[in-house]
Amino acid sequence: MKVLAFNGSGRKDGNTAILIRRVFAELEKEGISTELIQLAGLNIQGCAACYRCVAAKNRQCAVRDDAVNGFIARMAEADGIILGSPTYFADCTASMKALIDRAGFVSRANGQMFRRKVGAAVVSVRRAGAIHAFDTINHFFTINEMIVVGSSYWNVGIGRNAGDVEKDDEGVMTMARLGENMAWLLKRVAG
Repeated sequence: MKVLAFNGSGRKDGNTAILIRRVFAELEKEGISTELIQLAGLNIQGCAACYRCVAAKNRQCAVRDDAVNGFIARMAEADGIILGSPTYFADCTASMKALIDRAGFVSRANGQMFRRKVGAAVVSVRRAGAIHAFDTINHFFTINEMIVVGSSYWNVGIGRNAGDVEKDDEGVMTMARLGENMAWLLKRVAG
């Protein structure tokens, strides 16, 4: 089994990556392989609503000059998907939203490619707006008929500077429980 995670932060290895790795630690204890893709530094275009993915039905977005088609293929192969983002102006980052829109459109155009995969949102925040970002990510999972895994609280860690989320004891515990729950669910879904 494999869980693929995307860190939508503009900063590599910041608070969002730290939180995702907390989830990974629990998954790896259960023998589940993990991979983190960081979107920082990548130029990811938003969806153009051209509908060429609907016409082509080739499991790809018509925009071919960025990394998204490769990401979509890897998402299709994964058993679980984690989408992580810091909170920018009360929502996820633009690169995460572009990935959500394009991957979601391609999935729906191709018979719900991500149907029944396990999904989890991870959000870092300095102060407020995290629940809206959390909802945006979870909307991707639910419209794609994915199974959303929860934790003991919303999957949010609080911190401003890189590493500050490590001081959020409840956030760290929430991520550990999320990893435990995701591992449990993945094993049940695999049968």
